[in-house]
Amino acid sequence: MSYFSDISYMISHIFLMLFIFLFTKHRYSGRKTALICVSAFGALCLFDQLKLLVYPDSVACYFVVTLIQIFITQFTAVFICTRRNSKAFFMGLSSSNYVIAGSVAASILHIYTGNAAAALIGSFAVHLVILLVLSLRIRAIWLRNFDRENVTNWWELCLIPVFFYCGFTFLAFFPYTLYDNPDNIPGTIIFIVTMFVSYIVVLRYMEIEYQKTNIYWKNVLYKSCIRGLEDQYHLVEQSEQNLKILRHDMRHYSGMISSLLDQEEYAEIRRVVDHINEVTDENRITKYCDDLIINTVFSNLMDQAHVRGIEVRHDIRTGKDQQVSSCELAVVMANLFENALNCVAEFVENEPWISIKLHSTEDYLLLQVENEYGREIPFDAVSGLPKSGKGSAHGFGMQSAQAFSDKIGGSLGCYCEEGVFHIMIYAKFQGDFL
Repeated sequence: MSYFSDISYMISHIFLMLFIFLFTKHRYSGRKTALICVSAFGALCLFDQLKLLVYPDSVACYFVVTLIQIFITQFTAVFICTRRNSKAFFMGLSSSNYVIAGSVAASILHIYTGNAAAALIGSFAVHLVILLVLSLRIRAIWLRNFDRENVTNWWELCLIPVFFYCGFTFLAFFPYTLYDNPDNIPGTIIFIVTMFVSYIVVLRYMEIEYQKTNIYWKNVLYKSCIRGLEDQYHLVEQSEQNLKILRHDMRHYSGMISSLLDQEEYAEIRRVVDHINEVTDENRITKYCDDLIINTVFSNLMDQAHVRGIEVRHDIRTGKDQQVSSCELAVVMANLFENALNCVAEFVENEPWISIKLHSTEDYLLLQVENEYGREIPFDAVSGLPKSGKGSAHGFGMQSAQAFSDKIGGSLGCYCEEGVFHIMIYAKFQGDFL
């Protein structure tokens, strides 16, 4: 019996490591990740020998060794993930639950058939079917959600696999097994089905909610672009009207200047010329770059900075063949610009400044914003992004910048140095991106 359990557990550990390998975004190369998983598999099998063959009758040994195996499994899942956070922990806990179904299948088949070989083959088949179904149905959904911030507190969601695991353990394995209480078999099967349905429903619900949120923010983005273009249109329209008036009045100014020349009133002539130049400058449309949408949004933000008395050092360059959406880039730039404006608001008496560099070409994208800061800026330990001090309803600008950077395959970095906050998004493109 011990050897049957040993082989059954070994099969479960194989699929456990396969599940972790397939449902993880790897921090290391595929070969190194596989080596870590194989090492963890060897450690799990070694501890199985201890509790099943060396001390088969020791409840304390079984309990302690099981805790160690749980730690090895969860540590492996978190260790090989690109992001060592609560999502990785959730995936590790879930992997333990999925392989329990195959282990339970081995026990049930052995109870009803009395044939160890048939039970092990059946268990292997159940494990394989579960892994294939999960890989086809929810693997893509899970990997897409892994880097998203649509659900912020995954520690609470980790309670779901924890309670499922505890339920399986006390229902089918400890302190009494299904061999001791075969009447628990129907309840265990229903519990397994409930677990799979729950996971699929939760992940699909999260995917639908993300799509709804994505559509909402796209609508907000396009509304912002349209509103900016409308503002630019009205500004151009007003400027054209003012210049028409100026052209109409030029004959009066010409007559006035001729009369003043006859009187040799050169100082008055200078004042008239200065007035004409002032009217012309007031109605000049500033062009920061060739992209209409980015230029419009940036112009509006420059107006805000001018009203607040903030100096903006800018270097805006866009190409006709830029690889990113003008609307999306304009919104990200606006978010970072507005964050900088709010950050330097307390330096109004000390000549505050903001530096913005935006280069968007066919080959690369560089968006860099620098500004002074007074109060300490807290950073999120997981994402590395600054945390908003205004509560959970704020901070979406930084999340939007991170999502944009991920979408274009770029890198986002931010840090504080000598009283200046720096944030930069950089991406180098190869071929057509859109």
